Amino acid sequence: MQKVELQQQLLIHHKAFINALLSMDEALFVESKNNKWTPAQHLDHMVRSTGPVLLAFRLPSVITDLFFGKANRSSRSYQGLVDKYLECLQAGGKASGRFIPGQVALAERSTLCSRLDNNTTKLADILNKFTEDELDKYILPHPLLGKLTYREMIYFTIYHVQHHHKLLS
Repeated sequence: MQKVELQQQLLIHHKAFINALLSMDEALFVESKNNKWTPAQHLDHMVRSTGPVLLAFRLPSVITDLFFGKANRSSRSYQGLVDKYLECLQAGGKASGRFIPGQVALAERSTLCSRLDNNTTKLADILNKFTEDELDKYILPHPLLGKLTYREMIYFTIYHVQHHHKLLS
């Protein structure tokens, strides 16, 4: 995917997730099924996941280069990244540390939806400061997938929200 499509896909899928949560019955929003996360917790997890990505993309490239280096391989395709993520999940990978959601009250729904929308809108906008080559040049660490190029991190962010959207039903 090229940058314009990355931006479009980020916005389309995050807005669909947000709209699903905003239109959800209030009781369902905070209800756990089978001892799994509530829809409210999925929302909290997405806010916790997109925030660090936005922060990393705001850093000067020289800083990320200094701390994480540069890619020594080509970026995977979108499907290649999705396949790797699904493999990690099948091997028992799951959210950890600061990415685990807390208890979320119904009263937080609007605020969290706004934060997620703000994070993804800003992330889509900040991609404008990078060339296509830079998206494949710089890398960031992912807690489950290891080092990802900037492009792969955006692929992950696009797929991640779709994954959690499916889990809502």
